[in-house]
Amino acid sequence: MKKKRILLKIGSNTLTKETDNISRGKIEDIANQIAKLQDTCEFIIVSSGAIAVAKQFVKLESKRKELFVKQALASIGQPHLIRMYQETFRELGLLTSQCLLSYSDFEKQESKTNIVNTINVLVNNNYIPIINENDTVATDEIKFGDNDKLGALTASLLDVDLFIIATNTNGIYTKESIESNKPETIEIVEDFDTLLKQVVNSKSSHGSGGMQSKIEAASVTKKANIETWIVNGLEDNFIVNALESKVSFTKIK
Repeated sequence: MKKKRILLKIGSNTLTKETDNISRGKIEDIANQIAKLQDTCEFIIVSSGAIAVAKQFVKLESKRKELFVKQALASIGQPHLIRMYQETFRELGLLTSQCLLSYSDFEKQESKTNIVNTINVLVNNNYIPIINENDTVATDEIKFGDNDKLGALTASLLDVDLFIIATNTNGIYTKESIESNKPETIEIVEDFDTLLKQVVNSKSSHGSGGMQSKIEAASVTKKANIETWIVNGLEDNFIVNALESKVSFTKIK
C-alpha cells in the first residue's frame, strides 16, 4: 500500500511551546505520533528553531546589524536542534537526516532535481528528512516567513499528499470572532479569495511568521493541488487528532 506523504512544518513557537526554550516534550510528542503513523504515512519535516536553541545558552555581541547576529545564532543552534531531533526520534527507532535549503535552490532545475532525488532516497530508506533554511547564506526566512514558504515550496516540489502547518492557534479564525474575542475556527476553505478577507495579520512571539505567511504558503500549495491543514501544534497528539477529525483546525482544499 502506498503511504500518504505528509510534509509537516513546525515553527519556533510550537517547538518552544511559547516559552524561551525548545521543548523536548514537544519533540517527543511529534516523534510518538510519527511512530504511531509510520505504517500508513511517511513524513518530511520542515523545522524552525535553530535561533531559539542558540538563544538558550549564547548571547552574541556585534556592532553589525541584527540580521548578522541572527545568522550567527542560527549557525550555532542548528547542530543542537538536529541533535535533539536525532536523540529523541532514535529512542522510538526513527531515523533522521538534516537537509539545509535556500530559496535559490528552488529557482534552478538542477537543484530541484537533486532535492527530489535525495529526499526520495532518504524517505524510501525510512529516514525522516528534517529541513531548515540555510540561514547563514540566505536571509529570507529570518526576515519573513518563519519557514512557511520554504515548507510550501518543498511540499510542492515533492508532490506530497498533505501539507500540515503546526502553529499556536486552532487554525484560522474568522475576523469577526477575533474582534469579539471569541475565536471561531474556519474549518473548511473552498474559496481562497474569501479567506484572504478574513486574515488578521499578527506575528508570533518567537517566529517571524504569523497567519499572513501561512495563507501565502497555502496559496503556493494550492497551485500544486496540495491540501493544506493549519493545526494547533501546541496540543499533544495534534497530527493524529487532526487526521481523526477530533479537533478543530483549518483545512484549505
